Amino acid sequence: MQRWWAGRVTSPEEGGASSVTSARGAALYVSECSLAQDLHGARAQARECVSAVRLKMATVVFALLCVFPSFVSPRGSAPPPAAGATPRLPDVVIIGVKKGGTRALIEMLSLHSEVVAAQNEVHFFDWDSHFQRGADWYVSQMPRARPGQLTVEKTPAYFTSSRVPERILQTLPDVRLMLIVREPTERLLSDYTQLFHNRLEKRKRQESLESLLMRDGKLNLDYKALNRSLYHVHLERWLAVFPRTRLHLVDGDALIRDPLAEMRKVEEFLQLEPQINASNFYFNQTKGFYCLRERRRERCLHRSKGRKHPRVEPQILRKLHEYFHEPNLKFFQLAGRTFDWK
Repeated sequence: MQRWWAGRVTSPEEGGASSVTSARGAALYVSECSLAQDLHGARAQARECVSAVRLKMATVVFALLCVFPSFVSPRGSAPPPAAGATPRLPDVVIIGVKKGGTRALIEMLSLHSEVVAAQNEVHFFDWDSHFQRGADWYVSQMPRARPGQLTVEKTPAYFTSSRVPERILQTLPDVRLMLIVREPTERLLSDYTQLFHNRLEKRKRQESLESLLMRDGKLNLDYKALNRSLYHVHLERWLAVFPRTRLHLVDGDALIRDPLAEMRKVEEFLQLEPQINASNFYFNQTKGFYCLRERRRERCLHRSKGRKHPRVEPQILRKLHEYFHEPNLKFFQLAGRTFDWK
């Protein structure tokens, strides 16, 4: 009466139905063992069959876990949402600035157990097509949060959009805002570098930075990347809607050099119990910046982060530094603090 099932576990590329087939095969063999026991009353044979079934099932489970590792939470992964956790409107919004370090900031903030963060940029307040879907749609884009946890979302384009401050105030009257900035010329170069690689991946014709930035020997003031680095123009609009106490400025350059010091200031602003510590960071010599360590699991930002900037002629850099000098002073005055910028 014994007959081994001849099926095998296959990879997803080979069909992906192995879990169902394996389970059916094992069930068929259990039935045959039961039939052998009923017909012959051979307890020894039945015990042998049961042992063989257990071995077969263990083999199936082991193979499934090897082929489909997502069935098991990896060591150090976040636990599943607790009972009562639900999506809700964000308590904190990172409003920008583009290429200022928003991804690094939200990843570091997510190290805190009392913070849950939306994984993608939602663009609810700056895209009319999303804003018209209403607050319920916005909530549906948020992660599940326990009572007492802070929900955070980040969309860097918010900072430079003229309509966003009023829209956020209407939808999130008690929200806390965070803005991360970098030295304006460095931010501009990062902006261009991202555009360069995006066009490269799409096999589009490239434009040099000089062709975008210069017009007849002068800076092209219509270049969007240049405008994004005029922080005082945009901050003034936000401070006309929100009190200064509701907006926390993060030094993006300092976050690169000494992430722990900046994150302690963030925890204080958000009134979070200090949790993030030195063990959460390690310097990756290959990438040239800090990566994160959480519950024995290490991770770095995507390879698109920290790309090498293109070489820029010294005279163009000098023009940029001279151009940003006065706007930077205006920004410092609005912000109520200074930054160590050129």
